[in-house]
Order: sequence, then structure tokens, then C-alpha cells
Amino acid sequence: MIPTAFATLPLKKSMLKNLSSLGYSEMTPIQAHSLPPILAGTDVIAQAKTGSGKTAAFGIGLLSRLVATRFCVQGLVLCPTRELADQVTKELRRLARFTDNVKILTLCGGVPFGPQFGSLEHGAHIVVGTPGRILDHLRRGSLDLTSLRMLVLDEADRMLDMGFQEDLATIVAAASGNRQTLLFSATYPESIAAMSATVLQQPVTVKVEAVHDGRQIEQLFFMVESGKRIAAVARILGHYRSESTLVFCNTKKECQEVADALTLRGFSALAIHGDLEQRERDQVLARFANKSVSILVATDVAARGIDIKELGAVINYELTRDPEVHIHRIGRTGRAGEQGLALSLVTAAESRRAAVIEDYLGESVPRADLDTLTMPSSAPLEAPMVTLCIDGGRKNKVRPGDILGALTGEAGIAGSEVGKINVFDFHTYVAIRRASAKLALARLSANKIKGRFFKIRKFS
Repeated sequence: MIPTAFATLPLKKSMLKNLSSLGYSEMTPIQAHSLPPILAGTDVIAQAKTGSGKTAAFGIGLLSRLVATRFCVQGLVLCPTRELADQVTKELRRLARFTDNVKILTLCGGVPFGPQFGSLEHGAHIVVGTPGRILDHLRRGSLDLTSLRMLVLDEADRMLDMGFQEDLATIVAAASGNRQTLLFSATYPESIAAMSATVLQQPVTVKVEAVHDGRQIEQLFFMVESGKRIAAVARILGHYRSESTLVFCNTKKECQEVADALTLRGFSALAIHGDLEQRERDQVLARFANKSVSILVATDVAARGIDIKELGAVINYELTRDPEVHIHRIGRTGRAGEQGLALSLVTAAESRRAAVIEDYLGESVPRADLDTLTMPSSAPLEAPMVTLCIDGGRKNKVRPGDILGALTGEAGIAGSEVGKINVFDFHTYVAIRRASAKLALARLSANKIKGRFFKIRKFS
């Protein structure tokens, strides 16, 4: 039996103390299997789904290899989307609390180059970014990877799906040959096998099965006619009335159409897909995470990096052709001991896809009749929170504590009325209970934060 206590690993006492303070008591399966070879300096291929603890696995390994007194880029983590890069950066910063002066920098597209150039000139130990922007910095000479000690390819399957294969090859060629490489992927198609053969040296392969836990997730297939999917989704939403629902579509066009159609029916819904500008994507994700929007409609690629711990339901507007992708979709609900719902629309033409999914699960999925769902007479469920956008962020030295202090101090709002606070480089999103939103907007607009006034907007 593989030990699961972090104390069994050759980690510094300060790292173990920090892990304990963060609530890391026992290793997840992917951590228990991958950390020993990672800490031994071996290249690793790890297959694990989102939410399995993989970020901490490579993060602990990366920080353990770091020489903090050397101000050069020693670690590079490549991610398919900015959302995932931001999420990885936040986790690495939490893990790095035990070490003084570790600088972790995010380099992604959709933001100006200027501030990134300045940050690189001041030196960084670890860079987290998307392939396109990393490649841009390499070509401009602002990023040097010749001292790299560890390269991490996070969600490599999605990076290949998004067409980053040539970019990845160029980045790898620019990296130090004397490095350790870790490849994390939810699936392991032939394209990943081919890439790993050229990027990794004698890797150890670790696989943690993507298992559907029927005890935590109630899964149902609703039979529907192909032209009546929107009405079916509306009926499901009206019946179950979940505060947070993620609806999966197979195309960007469907995403926007479904979100628009639900909005017309009175639901609180937004879409996220590749056609949105980066600031729009940040705003959509923040509003959904803040629970000021109840329904997020997304493609599989756009949903990467979305980590909502209290997601009540997942709805498959259309079944995916890949059963592993289906498992990853529904695995986003039913986390942290909570009960989740996974509800899929199935047309007669999709019966074969449904059968393949059931075969992969090793069990049949109950069929449900839409006509049995009750339609409440009241209006669609209103999101419990409202999001305020402050036109100031990290680059203005704004921190979550400044916002919380301004709200609970001068504004006189109870701390329990304030939800998530997301600080980006140039703007900040803060969630407020709907009943207190008007007061919070008025008070923040009338008072200074960090010694200056900021423009405040409300998203309901």
C-alpha cells in the first residue's frame, strides 16, 4: 500500500508545516503516485482529471527543486487557458508561503506586454503561462529558459486540441536540455504519446482512473427531441433550481445561442467560449464563481480551469462523443462531500453515444421523463449575489483586504454579506449579497480605496 501522509516524503519541515496549515493532511491518489518520482528528479507522465490534486503534485515538486537565491526562471508551467494559468498561479503562491522571496509570474495573452516586460526584468523564479504568450516573449528576447530546472505541461491534451503543437515544440527547443519534464493530461490520445516521446526522457507513467462516484453524483439521461433542447434545459432548471449550474455545449455557436435563449426566458445565464475578449472571460468567470450568475454555458475547452467547489448541477446540452470527456464534465459537481446532479439530454440519434458512455461507466444510467418534472409558478431562481467591478487591481496595489476593510469599515456592511473577491492586474470583482449591493456600491463609490477613488460598476 502506498503511503499517503505528506510527512513520508523527503520535504523540508517548512514545506510540511505550510501544507498542514493549508489543510493538506493526506495525499490524493495522483499525489501519492507521482510525487516520489517527481521528487527523485524523474520525468513523469501523469493522467488525472481536473480536481484530482495535480496542481499541488507538480507545485510541491517544482518548489522543492527551486534555488531561491538564484534570480532566473527555473520553473515553467504551460497551460491551455488563462483561467487555468491564473488558478495554477494562485495555488503555487499558496504552496510557496514557506519560502521567502519566491517570485511567481503569470504570462498570458489578452493583456499588454509592457507590465510583463517590467516584471521579467525584475526577475522571476517560476513562470506560468499560455503557449502563445510564452512564445512571444521568447521571440522578443524577454524570456530566457536556458536555466530551466523543471518544465510542466498542464492539461497537455487540451493544448494539442487547441492547436498549440508547433508552439510547444518551439518552447521545448528553447528550454534547457538539463531539465525535468512533467506532463499532466486528463486523456492520453495518440498525439500525447507522440509528443511525450520527443519531450520526455525515460518517463515514469502514472495513471489515476477517472472514476464516477455514483454516491456523490446522481446521473440521469433525459430523452428529448432534437428541436426541443432549449425547452428541456429550461424545464430542468426550473424544476431543480440549483444556485450554480454548468451547461456544456459542443460548439461555441451553441454556447452563445443557449445562453441568450435562457436569458430571454428569465434565467440568469452567461456564456464562455473562445470568441470572448480576455477581460470578458475574466468577468464571466468571476460573476459565476461569485454566484451572481446562476448558469454558465461553456464548451469543454473554455471550461478548463473553472474550479467551482459548490457546483450544484451539470447539464449536458448535447452528449460528447468521448466518454472520458463525459466523466470529466460530470465530475465537476458532487465535490467536497456535497451531492451533485449530472443531467444529460439524449436524442434518438445519440443513443449510440449514450451506450458508449454507459459501457465506459460499467453501469446503466437511469432514463428520466421530462414530463415528470414540476414547473414552479414562481419566476426563475434569482442569483443570491451581485458582483461589483472596481477599476483598480494588483497594479494599483489593491488587495482583497483593502476591499473588505472598505466595505466592513466605512461602509458598515457585515462581513457575512461579502463573498469572493477576485483581484486581477487592472480590475477587481467583489461579490455582495443582493440585499446589500446598493449600499455597497454607494459607499465604495463615495470613499477612497488605497488613498484614491476608483470607478465602481454593478453586474446583477
